[in-house]
Amino acid sequence: MKNPLHYQVTNYDCGPTSMLNAVSFLFDRESLPPEIVRNIMLYCLDCHSSDGIPGKMGTSCSAMMFLSSWLDGFGKLDLLPISSSYISDKKVYIGQNSLINDTLVRGGAVVARLFYDEWHYVLITGIENDNLLLFDPYYREEPFEENEDIKIVTDHPFSYNRIVPISCFNCEEEKLYAFGGFDMREAVLIFNNDTKLTQEDTVEYFI
Repeated sequence: MKNPLHYQVTNYDCGPTSMLNAVSFLFDRESLPPEIVRNIMLYCLDCHSSDGIPGKMGTSCSAMMFLSSWLDGFGKLDLLPISSSYISDKKVYIGQNSLINDTLVRGGAVVARLFYDEWHYVLITGIENDNLLLFDPYYREEPFEENEDIKIVTDHPFSYNRIVPISCFNCEEEKLYAFGGFDMREAVLIFNNDTKLTQEDTVEYFI
């Protein structure tokens, strides 16, 4: 059985929440070992605030890179049919030959860092027409006045709560749901290897 995706409980835990949502999206609850939950929480929230409070600056890119490597190693030990890879810089974009597009059309999930009011992690779960489907762990009810094309939805609790135009993501400025400058970009690509489609099974996705 799959679990509904969940929201962060503080202003800082979008990173571990999005990673936990990724494995919840890809795997049945019964198949997930508790070590996955333990280590996601252990490796994230590694950034200290300016006054030295641990976790109050969220999760670093280095922690996400390490966590991605650990998940991939966990899969290679045959402890869970999971694979993961970390990308950054100019590899993080939506469009032709994008690794993110490839992951989504082959049944994977993407945890991406992008701009909200500040840098923020979300889970991207699909492509629909000219939009990406994502689950933003930051709970919000009011519509986005700055971009009315971004839709808040509540009827897909197992997969997404936002429908966001693809045009938002590739922006290099610090705008809503933008990946931002290339030096700020990162994403973790995650697959359930038992449900992962091969490239031969899918038609290459162009935008």
